[in-house]
Amino acid sequence: MTAVSPPPTDPARLLEELGRILGPTGVLTAARDMDPFCTDWRNLYHGRACAVLRPADTHELSAVVRLCAAHGVPMVPQGGNTSMVGGATPDDSGREIVICMSRMNRIRGIDPHEMTMEVEAGVPLKVAQDAAREAGMMLPLSISSEGSAQMGGILATNAGGNNTVRYGNARELLLGLEAVLPDGEVFHGLRRLRKDNTGYALRQLFVGSEGTLGFITRAIIQLQPAPKEVEVALCAVEDAQGALALFSAFRALDPALIQAFEYMSGTGMALVNELIAGASLPLEQPAPAYVLVELATPRPGTDLRAFMEGVLADAMEKGIVTDAVMAESETQRANLWKLREEHAEAQKRAGASVKNDVSVPVARVPELIARATQACMDLIPGIRPAPFGHLGDGNIHFNVVQPVDMPADAFLARSHDIMDAVADIVRDLDGSFSAEHGVGQLKPYMMAEWRGGAELATMRRIKEALDPHGLMNPGKIFPPAAPR
Repeated sequence: MTAVSPPPTDPARLLEELGRILGPTGVLTAARDMDPFCTDWRNLYHGRACAVLRPADTHELSAVVRLCAAHGVPMVPQGGNTSMVGGATPDDSGREIVICMSRMNRIRGIDPHEMTMEVEAGVPLKVAQDAAREAGMMLPLSISSEGSAQMGGILATNAGGNNTVRYGNARELLLGLEAVLPDGEVFHGLRRLRKDNTGYALRQLFVGSEGTLGFITRAIIQLQPAPKEVEVALCAVEDAQGALALFSAFRALDPALIQAFEYMSGTGMALVNELIAGASLPLEQPAPAYVLVELATPRPGTDLRAFMEGVLADAMEKGIVTDAVMAESETQRANLWKLREEHAEAQKRAGASVKNDVSVPVARVPELIARATQACMDLIPGIRPAPFGHLGDGNIHFNVVQPVDMPADAFLARSHDIMDAVADIVRDLDGSFSAEHGVGQLKPYMMAEWRGGAELATMRRIKEALDPHGLMNPGKIFPPAAPR
């Protein structure tokens, strides 16, 4: 079936009609007002928009999407604009409209019996976490950008983060979902059911779709019991193999206690201590690598501290851990986590960086780090590999920072060479070139080689079925189609 193209856009008429729907505060057209919505967090992409729309509810969003579709205007969904791959940034044509979800920011309710939360797309993750905590529960998803990242974008990118090792990615926390489709119709899938075997799980189509299939507007999220005991330790190890051995030691005794297990290189930790105010390494001396482990349980009286101390003592006796410190208070716990969470910011301050958000089977993480480090150093002498991330689920952010004596532009010009060098190793280790950040507009060129054949063809069929005119977040995920 051949799709019928929408009529040409009449910008003045379109903006006038959008203004009637959204009111004066719902439509931004001045360049100075739109600039923050047209540049990504990493400052890699600088686009231009015809307008920025700020709908206040699903009804308004449905109306403006229907209108944009009728005018043939491409739409870019945007939440907290924290994408690492340019997934929420418009192109530079000036034709696209950014639709920001930040005004749809209400928590609709928390059910303590079902242990669920209903949220609108624009609710920041930190706000949702705090609301769950006040209700005596926990929203277990935790990411570095949780103060800015919004729930709709988190679901649209299937965010992972620190607690995936125990609770899974955003996809595993979703029960029900409401979304506005590319033609303005509303998909009503906002159900709380654990069991609902009535055909395709359509809600899951939108999770990880990066806004290419529609706008997530509301969601039902599963919560967890609030932990009664939490223990955090920072451990010095010789290398990633030592970090893996420590993970195996904890997992062998009680995997359900592991809430986070994070790896950090010595290079990355040094940048944090040098460039982040208030960061301080609480160990006697720097180490080649570090692990941050967090244990938690909702059961009171477990004596989690004794368990942690026992595992660490045994690991130190075996030479797996060379030094360790456990948090003695909530403040110390926050300070230990700061050393991990500020890695991305420290690397940003250190100069230009290339980020490789990759995953491999957990047992192959040490090989990934060793081989990728050597490959990048061979490619660009003086490069500073600073890998860190979620060793417990196999997701390592293999980031590299420019050499001290190399201009940033020259370094960034080698971005694809670096990404390809790391990706070749990841492929050899049966991994993925994007673990949790998505594809965005940074990595579509990899899709044909990695996900080609039936997999990519099926994705294209789904996209064409829901968005036949290609108006939803164009240029993201999909490489240009080959001419027919």
